[in-house]
Amino acid sequence: MTIQATLCFILRDDKVLLLKKSKGLFGQDKWSAPGGKMLPGEEAEYCAVREVLEETQLAIKNPEQVGILHFYKNDRRENPDWTVHVFLSRTFKGIPVRSREGQIGWFDANSLSLEEMWEDDRYWSRLALEGRRFEGWFYYSGDFENLVDYRIEEDRPLASVKV
Repeated sequence: MTIQATLCFILRDDKVLLLKKSKGLFGQDKWSAPGGKMLPGEEAEYCAVREVLEETQLAIKNPEQVGILHFYKNDRRENPDWTVHVFLSRTFKGIPVRSREGQIGWFDANSLSLEEMWEDDRYWSRLALEGRRFEGWFYYSGDFENLVDYRIEEDRPLASVKV
């Protein structure tokens, strides 16, 4: 069964807030946008708001869905292991606070440290930060060890999902 999740890029001027996952958590030691798994019956937008609050203490408003990502592991091509709904928010209240999920920091949105992020981020993060609509399919060997193939389509209509 596909795990449904969200990510939300939070922008302040030309900076983006990223979170470096703590050791022992999925994605450990990688910088990523805050986010997480959707709960049963939860809308993707609500999940993005909830996860950002839990991981950063920021209350975001009006997140805009900009992308959908499908991730496959073990060289499979059918039934993604993860589907991630990508959001962008420019409006928030509060001051970001580190959580058990990991450390947080503001980064220049035009020069992300892609070598410290998931391998696929280099292919789609710019689209998200520019607010462009896209859908991507990413195929990894092993347990998300190495990206072996990908495809991205821009200007896609995005479906809202509830799990």
